[in-house]
Parts: sequence; structure tokens; C-alpha cells
Amino acid sequence: MFTKQFTVGGDRNYAYLVADKDSRKALVIDPSYSPQQIVDFAKENGYEIEYVFCTHNHFDHTNGNDQIESLTGKTPLVLGDIEASTEIKVENNAVFPLGGLDARIIHTPGHTPESMCIYVGDAVYTGDTLFVGKVGGTGFGKDAEQEFHSLHEKLFTLPDETCVFPGHNYGTAPESTIGHERQTNPFMQQPDLESFIYIKKNWAAYKVEHGIT
Repeated sequence: MFTKQFTVGGDRNYAYLVADKDSRKALVIDPSYSPQQIVDFAKENGYEIEYVFCTHNHFDHTNGNDQIESLTGKTPLVLGDIEASTEIKVENNAVFPLGGLDARIIHTPGHTPESMCIYVGDAVYTGDTLFVGKVGGTGFGKDAEQEFHSLHEKLFTLPDETCVFPGHNYGTAPESTIGHERQTNPFMQQPDLESFIYIKKNWAAYKVEHGIT
């Protein structure tokens, strides 16, 4: 498997090209501000883009949708869409074939109701659900509760060695693993929902207290 992480602009947004090395079949995640550089990279390296996914509907993840559709002929997909060539619906546990690989959708509501992550091979592309050392922004009600369950009951059931590729460069590194986040991410150290929401409410003070930049 091959992953190329692109710094595309916005608020430290990341986009991704993920490919099966043998078949050269590829998918793109969150092309946002710079679809052209992703498409150019794919062409220069012999990758054929089969799918385009957006992890959620926020503008900073979808503003390149028209351009990448024009460049590739592929309609960017969000949760609930049906992919034209396979007729597969984008929903929790849906599997999209990618050469010798499978791309599995993990619905992770919280940051937004339609937020999703994409699990391919030994990596998960987490959008704004999980960052390195942080989690996605929410309020302090149902959305925070949904995110707590999405993290604990879905993402953190993946193997510890699973690579984590987030939607923004908000953390201390551009990538991580599920195991590392389990051991070091302050939000994942909280024993219950109440504590999880407490650290969300007091994150600025927590960072100062613990020397987090």
C-alpha cells in the first residue's frame, strides 16, 4: 500500500492519495484546496484515481470538489452517497474495492453528524475525528457524546499498529498510530464521558498545565 500526504492549505489541511502498489488503483481523501497537485502527482506516478472521498461536509474539506470532479470525472463522496461505478452506498462498514486492497468506511459522528474515517490496509484516515494528541472539535452535549463513542467503540478497536493520518496538522506530528494515541492522547486517557467533556471544556488550561503547545 502507498500513502501520499499533501499539505493543501487552509488551516493546515491535509489531503491524501492512497493506492494499491500493484494495480496502481488509488483513492483521494479530502482534496480541498489543491486538487490539481494531487491529480498531477497521480498522473506523474501512474496511479489511476478510482474514488474521491470527503470525510465530512465542512467547507475546508469540500471546497475542491468541483475541481477534482472536473479533473478526474469522479464525483466526491460523503456519507450517504452512492458511488456510480460500483453502486455501493457510503455508509458504516461499506467496503470499496481498490485493486488488491479494500477501503472500509467507518462512520464516526461527533465533529459532524456525517463524519467518517476510511480504513485501508494498515492505515486509517481520520478527518477531523482524531488528530495526533487531540480529537475533533465539538460542543459539550450530544455531539461530544457521539464523538466519545465513535472513538472508543470504533476507531480504538482497530489494531494498535494501525497508522493514523489526520485531516489537519494540528498535533505534534503529521501522523501517529492507534497504539500511540491510546497511550498518549489526553482525550483517550479520560476514564469516562464526563471526564472527556471536562477536558474539552478546559482544554486551554489543560494545555498550559501540561506544557502542550
